[in-house]
Amino acid sequence: MITVYPENIKFKYQWRSYQQRVLDELQDHLTDKHLHVIAPPGSGKTVLGLQVALQLNKPTLILAPTISIRNQWIQRFCELFLQTSTTPDWISRDIRNPKFMTVITYQALHAACKRDVEKIIDGLKAQNTQTIVVDEAHHLKNEWWQSLMKIKNSLDSVIVGLTATPPYDVTGAEWQRYMDMNGPVDTEISVPELVLENDLCAHQDYVYLTLPTEKENERITQFRQTINKLYQEISTDTTLVEAITNHPIWRAPLKNLDWIYNNLSYYSSCLIFLHSNSIEVSKEHLEVIGDKKLYLPPLDYNWLATLLEFYLYKDKEYFNDYTVHKDAIENKLKRHGAIERRQINFLHNRKVTESLTTSISKLNGIKEITDFEYNQLGSDLRLVILTDYIRKEFFVNTSENNLELNKIGVMPIFERLRRQNIKNKKIGVLTGSLVIIPKTALPLFKEKAAPNDISFSVVPFDDNYLLIHPTEGLKHTIVHIVTDVFQSGEIQILIGTKALLGEGWDAPAINSLILASFVGSFVLSNQMRGRAIRTQKNNSEKTGNIWHIACIDSTTPSGGDDYELLKRRFRSFVGVSFDSPPSIENGINRLRLSNNISSKEGIENANTKMFEFASKRENLKSNWQKALEGGTTLIEEIKIPFSEERSYQRTKSMYLNKTLANFIATLSSSVLTFLEIIIHAIGKNSGKIRTLHDFYNILIGVGVLGVILFGKNTLKALKLYIKYRDISKDIDNIGKALLNSLLKTNVIHTERSLLEVVTSFDEYGAVYCHLEGGTTFEKSAFTNALHEIVKPVNNPRYILLRKSKFLLLIQQTDYHSVPEILGRNKSLAEYFKLQWDKIVGSCELIFTRTIEGRKLLLKSRMKSLAAQLDDQTEHINKWR
Repeated sequence: MITVYPENIKFKYQWRSYQQRVLDELQDHLTDKHLHVIAPPGSGKTVLGLQVALQLNKPTLILAPTISIRNQWIQRFCELFLQTSTTPDWISRDIRNPKFMTVITYQALHAACKRDVEKIIDGLKAQNTQTIVVDEAHHLKNEWWQSLMKIKNSLDSVIVGLTATPPYDVTGAEWQRYMDMNGPVDTEISVPELVLENDLCAHQDYVYLTLPTEKENERITQFRQTINKLYQEISTDTTLVEAITNHPIWRAPLKNLDWIYNNLSYYSSCLIFLHSNSIEVSKEHLEVIGDKKLYLPPLDYNWLATLLEFYLYKDKEYFNDYTVHKDAIENKLKRHGAIERRQINFLHNRKVTESLTTSISKLNGIKEITDFEYNQLGSDLRLVILTDYIRKEFFVNTSENNLELNKIGVMPIFERLRRQNIKNKKIGVLTGSLVIIPKTALPLFKEKAAPNDISFSVVPFDDNYLLIHPTEGLKHTIVHIVTDVFQSGEIQILIGTKALLGEGWDAPAINSLILASFVGSFVLSNQMRGRAIRTQKNNSEKTGNIWHIACIDSTTPSGGDDYELLKRRFRSFVGVSFDSPPSIENGINRLRLSNNISSKEGIENANTKMFEFASKRENLKSNWQKALEGGTTLIEEIKIPFSEERSYQRTKSMYLNKTLANFIATLSSSVLTFLEIIIHAIGKNSGKIRTLHDFYNILIGVGVLGVILFGKNTLKALKLYIKYRDISKDIDNIGKALLNSLLKTNVIHTERSLLEVVTSFDEYGAVYCHLEGGTTFEKSAFTNALHEIVKPVNNPRYILLRKSKFLLLIQQTDYHSVPEILGRNKSLAEYFKLQWDKIVGSCELIFTRTIEGRKLLLKSRMKSLAAQLDDQTEHINKWR
């Protein structure tokens, strides 16, 4: 039995620069016995994982998501490291018979562990397995994770986690599980690095927007009207008002401080609800909040939902007398679709969301995009359309197919394109149970397949297409064969399911992709997108267009759930912006879509803009080149947007250029103008000035006029100065105080001299801040902690209270959360306070778990409500 890898095993090619970077930093990353690497498809994760296992030089367990990817690991190791086509006898595919290197699927591990986990652990211990490589580590969010955690906890092993997309969109508990297995992210190989090395092609994301059909819109509008009527009815319900005013938190708040401070959102909703019903907030409540000038925001859907959650579910003791009324309200909410699984929501509704995500209007969008791309590329088009369901019911055995296309799926998309195929585009279908090819593709199909395995029939309603019947011999190779036919151009448009053509499928010839998928995670959408951005051998000019379709709900300012989902998914897509000069960043904002997307005109303008940019495909490579020249690495940073309603340009001088200078300039201008008036007044009245008393009277009169003329402008300038101090400088100082504190906690190990807090701003008034230097994990820890500080206060253990006076007259109070990573330890919180005093300015540290602390916390929360503060701060990735 071998105990180390045989000598002279070596990767046969040169390492790419980003792979070499990971290998050079390997020992630093392994200090916690974890290596967690994020790298997109095409970056060589497999060979990187194999090299890490080689360098660790211990018996190895490799886990892959599918059998084909499992086989790929063994094939790559033999071909690229051992340089042989024969698998050595010390590599096993069977977890029940582990060897020096054991390569299996998660499913196989889970199945074996369900039968006898101890036997599996004993077998791995007998091999002294000390390296576990976890491929596509995002799969660990499901039940397979439990089996692997048992293995991990039983072996003294190093975990090597590799993924293209961390599961950012899962619950907090699932994310924690993922981190428990893989450890914090050590390094990320970014898309720009891969484009720079010509391992990914130049590409661009585009968004095509649609409006619901008339029938769908009627359904949505009716829901909104019904909900609004229900909201109006409940928001003025006299029995509900009576129930809340009888509750101890309203009648005797000072005797219920502990409950109030532990249930701030429910307490706030009660105040807002009663205030909206013209019930005066008593002095006792002002004393509880600690703010005599309390301003309460208007009642809205969210606040009423919070109040009803409290009334219906959270406080059963005091609302016992209202059981009949509670049941009546709950039943109303259920009937009108405003409650699901005890979650109350007046804005979002599952049926409305489904109407948008599965809107038939998307079929027209797919047709328009397909025609556009064909007009651009002609016979060179290699377009893939991915969707969720096959919808076989739209395949009929009649001479005509006139079925109404009232669902989204593979067959409805095929039919939509086939029925209006004026230019004879070559369309194919590839799913697990339905394969259609153009008749013209049959000779090549036969060439690729063994003749005896071929069985097909003419599509009943169109003899230009053939339905392939996979035989036993063909079913294992059908995907590969159809892919080859597509790559050769005998199929130009291939429609398939994301389940078959998502993860693991490879067709480098793809130059256009339409994501007509609405089911599934953020991880899957990124995996699908990865199909179109790979480079293609012998085609150095390849570029990729990726189209995302969203149906807009014009009844909501945000554009609706489908558009919101798309925006969330775009957080994981890094690409070139539409700016001039272009930059590289994540998020949908890089497409510079207008905020006016709820009207038909706004949607048409947005789509016209997309087609205009997409028509300049020849500029894609140069745009990437220009953008890549603007930086050297992908930085994770905090973005604090300019939040005024007025345009940024109108307040730019007050916001970014040293505002005090502007204020002084305003005063100086006023004084100079005022002096001119004084001189003019004295000259005009010189004949009337006989005594010193007469002179003083004229001065007083001119002074009163000056106050009237310039006082308003000066006061306005003063207010703007107070509101828009030099924010970028402020954030920079906060970042430095935070960095020093994180060094104290040992969360950051890199030497201080190698680290720098970098702050900048853009032409739109947004301030950016990130940590330069350090590991990926250290940068991420810094960014997360800074986000906690600058966002509206929620419920931290400690808050920093800072008061500042301008010209010793006007006081401003700011509240900041102490980040959880510092707040869980009193001495660390105090150290952060000292750093803040030293770098940012004087402040007071408040522990919020005392009565006084809770009072201050409530006051800070109420101030955020009054100012209508939302957490507009974003985590973004930008190439710098």
